[in-house]
Amino acid sequence: MLKKVSQTVEFLKDKIDIVPRVGLILGTGFGNFANKVEIVFEINYEDIPNFPISTVKGHHGKLIFAKINQIPILILQGRFHYYEGYSMKQIAFPIIVMKKLGIELLVLSNASGGINPDFNIGDIMLITDHINLMWDNPLRGENFDELGPRFLDMSNVYDKTIINKAKKVALKNNLSVKEGVFASVMGPCFETPAEYKCFRIMGADAIGMSTIPEVISAHHMGLKVFAFSIITDLGVPGKIVEVSHEDVINIASKSEPLIAKLVLELINSI
Repeated sequence: MLKKVSQTVEFLKDKIDIVPRVGLILGTGFGNFANKVEIVFEINYEDIPNFPISTVKGHHGKLIFAKINQIPILILQGRFHYYEGYSMKQIAFPIIVMKKLGIELLVLSNASGGINPDFNIGDIMLITDHINLMWDNPLRGENFDELGPRFLDMSNVYDKTIINKAKKVALKNNLSVKEGVFASVMGPCFETPAEYKCFRIMGADAIGMSTIPEVISAHHMGLKVFAFSIITDLGVPGKIVEVSHEDVINIASKSEPLIAKLVLELINSI
């Protein structure tokens, strides 16, 4: 795997001479965020050696080098999911590449179902902790010591300083944000009412099908991590309705201007 990482990193370094400081992973419905930054270079995933290919509607499938007020960033415009058939190692691969290219902070977004009864559709939830219900882990198998330790402490994954900065940015812009625990399942099925109830009892505030494998990989390599969810549907008794992927994309897309404001100002403040 490390040989493939090196091949991919060298290929990308030959294309661009900036060193990104921040990596962004744009989840379902957030693909147009790239229109709000200064794009320096972009390339389709399929044209990058060893890179996975995004197969899900709402994920554009591009790697973008860009700048936000001269701050060099690297954007994954579309992510990779366990339910697409990718292994955890394949999902972690782009994160390792981003780290090797120079990022110090990884910012992740996702669309998720709210199971906290105080949440409403369209809410922004800053992730403070997570529950891995995918029953797999990107660190399973051989450990590469040059990336991180065999046994990884997970007591402080989501950077509290950045969370506090995000709350200040939100307050300044009159954006209402919540905080909570994110749980991730394999997918691709949306949850049953009984599953929503079970996950709420476990302590989750929102449920999705991504993010945690990427977070584990980033934390393993010592990257700072900041992640948030847009609540696109509700798994709260009495509020559960039939939901489709198109519904999720539509709700997330409507929230994109608010997310753009939050992320752009947050990166500037950091």
